[in-house]
Amino acid sequence: MRDIVLTVFLLGSLPFILWRPTIGVFLWLWVSVMNPHRLTWESQDVRFAYFIAIATLVGLLLSKEPKRLPVTPVTVVLLLMVLWMTLSTYFALDTALSLEMWKQVTKIQFMVFIALYLLHSRQHVQLLVWVLAGSVAFYGIKGGIFTIEYGGEFRVYGPRGSFIEENNALALATIMTIPLLYYLFLQATRFWVRWGLLAAMVLCGFSALGSHSRGGFLAIIAMIAVLWWKSRSRFVTGIALALLVPVAIGFMPEKWLDRMETIENYEQDASTMSRINAWTTALNVAEDRPLVGAGFNGHYANEYVRYAVDLADIRPAHSIYFQMLGEHGYVGLALFLLLWILVWRDASWIVRQSGSQKELQWASDLARMIQVSLVGYFVGGAFLGLAYYDVPYNLLVALVLTRNLVAEAIENADQSVESPSGPQMRAGGAGAQQAISIAGFGSRIGTDRSG
Repeated sequence: MRDIVLTVFLLGSLPFILWRPTIGVFLWLWVSVMNPHRLTWESQDVRFAYFIAIATLVGLLLSKEPKRLPVTPVTVVLLLMVLWMTLSTYFALDTALSLEMWKQVTKIQFMVFIALYLLHSRQHVQLLVWVLAGSVAFYGIKGGIFTIEYGGEFRVYGPRGSFIEENNALALATIMTIPLLYYLFLQATRFWVRWGLLAAMVLCGFSALGSHSRGGFLAIIAMIAVLWWKSRSRFVTGIALALLVPVAIGFMPEKWLDRMETIENYEQDASTMSRINAWTTALNVAEDRPLVGAGFNGHYANEYVRYAVDLADIRPAHSIYFQMLGEHGYVGLALFLLLWILVWRDASWIVRQSGSQKELQWASDLARMIQVSLVGYFVGGAFLGLAYYDVPYNLLVALVLTRNLVAEAIENADQSVESPSGPQMRAGGAGAQQAISIAGFGSRIGTDRSG
């Protein structure tokens, strides 16, 4: 039954996408991030994302909706990174192997640029966050209930065939989602929505712990610290965290605690040493091929054995940083790091410019929480190969759009103050100043409604 419902819903949405291609952007995000077809029996291999993408492109050509591709340092560096990954694919150790992953990554990045081109309003940003957070929180809620039901004895895994299939990857995804849920909580006005979001945050936390991921545990610690620092009320947030965190950790079984303790004695843990071997191998690749690396899926190539530390344990680099280094060389890693530095800078700019303006408080809250989410990605990603995971890149979209909206609101407010500066300004005295104040207030309200 679920197969029929999902198929009818997604295929039935195609005509609406032709009419409003922005619908296609959000449906693409939902299908690619949540992978709802992986929860069915007969529809798992249906290429829903492909059909949605084609309909979105056709709708883009036919639609008269406002369209604009923001040209910013972030979007320019992102484009350069995609182009460099294409170049490294051409020079890969095994181009055929590399090409398969290149297709998947470029599809994701292509739709990122389509989102940047089509989305433009505050409502679009809000819906983008809802789709991203809801898609991952679905598994976080399920995993949290599972963890509580079985006392944390069993590990939580994600949907098969997705970026977050592995328990460690799902842990990182749910950790990144908690700040987004908190942002939605701050924006919600209905009582039941706010309590639902609070419950989702708690369950996502239990799900992350239930994954038994040590990298996820480190990401949780880092995220909690930054969440407290970035929250509106550090006192209230600190009290809540001080009550919830010990209870959640104390709930986990002894074997979970034993696993977390191996972080201190990493040299005695086979899994950790295997990761270190993979990182060293990536360094060996970069030393021999500093510009382009081994290409996507380079560890599957026959030539890769000459770089391996342990021939019996050849695996991809379980780290977003070593993954970019080993697969795309020092240039690829530099572009990857520069991209996220610029994204962080954009978020900080949004916080500085909008924090003191009540009508832009939503933008400040969003930028802060995306920074918290990215801290989880940067820390947890140091132990996971999720350099191409689509959620962080769609958070990038949300920040680029939000920065544009904040800049436009500030510009409109400045213009409303300057507009009466002719003869009326010189002759009006205090009356003119009052007119300016009223005009500026009206402009800000208008901006908020249109945003």
